[in-house]
Amino acid sequence: MLTSHELFGFMSAGLANEMIDFTHESDKPAYKAALGAVAQARHVRPVFLERQPRAPRQATMIATLSRPALEAAAAALIRVWLVKKQRPMLVDFLNALGLPNNEGVVDDLPATMEDAKLKSAIDVLLAKYPGEAVAVYLNAFNDMNEANWANLKTLLESDKRLQLGAPA
Repeated sequence: MLTSHELFGFMSAGLANEMIDFTHESDKPAYKAALGAVAQARHVRPVFLERQPRAPRQATMIATLSRPALEAAAAALIRVWLVKKQRPMLVDFLNALGLPNNEGVVDDLPATMEDAKLKSAIDVLLAKYPGEAVAVYLNAFNDMNEANWANLKTLLESDKRLQLGAPA
């Protein structure tokens, strides 16, 4: 199971750029907070990064967001992307697990989940969504939720379809 900053280190540059672009377009406060955290970590002012062309600025952001000190900023970007752009995937997963939800958000998760239900729900996601996006979601789901299902952790570590950074 990967933490948010580790996800930025292992996901493709394309997906990381998609997350940053989406946050820039849909949630300016979250984008500015992430940019500010990156600037602080790089010991520069945010305006220095803002004035850079988009490609080098985002490459700097991705490299910096993969550091442990930027865990909170990385988690915030991933959360925005998941909740706002990937909502159908969240809903499909929770529905496949039989968990009541409000557009992909659950108030109380069970402490455990049956292996068969979990495997089936993951198969549903992988059949419908890109594997890398599913892997990011499931890692974030297990890392950011109190439930932290041991069987999901095992699947994330052992199922080749859920590995980030591996050749497709």
